[in-house]
Amino acid sequence: MWTFLIKEKPLDELRKSDILEYADFCWQPPLNWICLSNHEKFLPQGGVYIVNQRWAPFRLKIAKGDSTTKPDKNKYRPSQQTLAATFTALIAFYKYLMNEEYCIGNPAQIAKKDCRYFIRDAQVKDIKRLTTAQWQYVLDVAVDLADSDANHERSLFLIAALKTLFLRISELSERTGWSPVMSHFWEDDDSNWWLKIYGKGRKIRDVTVPVHFIEFLKRYRQSRGLSQLPSRGDTNPVIEKIRGRGGMTSRQLSRIVQTVFDHAYEQMKGSEGEDKARKLKEASAHWLRHTGASVEIERGRALKDLSEDLGHSSMATTDTIYVHSEDKKRAASGKERKVN
Repeated sequence: MWTFLIKEKPLDELRKSDILEYADFCWQPPLNWICLSNHEKFLPQGGVYIVNQRWAPFRLKIAKGDSTTKPDKNKYRPSQQTLAATFTALIAFYKYLMNEEYCIGNPAQIAKKDCRYFIRDAQVKDIKRLTTAQWQYVLDVAVDLADSDANHERSLFLIAALKTLFLRISELSERTGWSPVMSHFWEDDDSNWWLKIYGKGRKIRDVTVPVHFIEFLKRYRQSRGLSQLPSRGDTNPVIEKIRGRGGMTSRQLSRIVQTVFDHAYEQMKGSEGEDKARKLKEASAHWLRHTGASVEIERGRALKDLSEDLGHSSMATTDTIYVHSEDKKRAASGKERKVN
């Protein structure tokens, strides 16, 4: 869109300076290229798709709990991760064009190292995860809700699955071309249980299911009037709507998690104070995946095994995100410094 509407120059004529100019554009796009929430680019109308006037290529992310009525679009800036993803996509696109003999070079690859918006990052990584105490409050709240109302058995199962099986919320949701069903839980010849997952990059993987989680699976299935364990032909949705038929969307599942987090925050705040509970106010469903993986690292589980359960393409990704043993040693050695 930028090439066609702004630069008015063919792709095969773009050079390093043009790509850097595009990076400037992405850093501070025109206000009418920015929206405040996700919208579909096209909408069905009368049997055809029309352009959705509310859609824009860039989205200003509003902080959770921000009550600002009119967010300032001038404050939009892409994150380092977004910039990196942009260049990754451009580089891959130009590699494709080179393979098709449409271009003879890759200006995006040359421009990346000179992009002035990249910051060399030597920070200690702050993984968005719950502490052991915060997780215990979340689990206890989910159990209490389920004990008092059978409809909340679904909440307990969802919370336990996201944390213990390291799942993304989308991996339990109903999507085009894939519906998570109970037969995706399966047992091998050695009595090991697995869960078949359709994850990022349209890849199917099998996640190990620990013995302790099986009790949560049985409890949830019994609350739905099903047998204790699924069979190969079980087509019941993994997480079912209470009203209506079929599975649930990511948004619906996120709302369930948020309800549990809100209850846990209020309980922990009342018992231990705001400082101990505040992360529960910031937390999202994805924190449960990070929490479960971080706990496994601390437990000493083999990085290769954890990486495969997480669905990472390489152990290096798992190592970069979750392994911080040296940082913890440095923090411990620095705690005793004195002012006087």
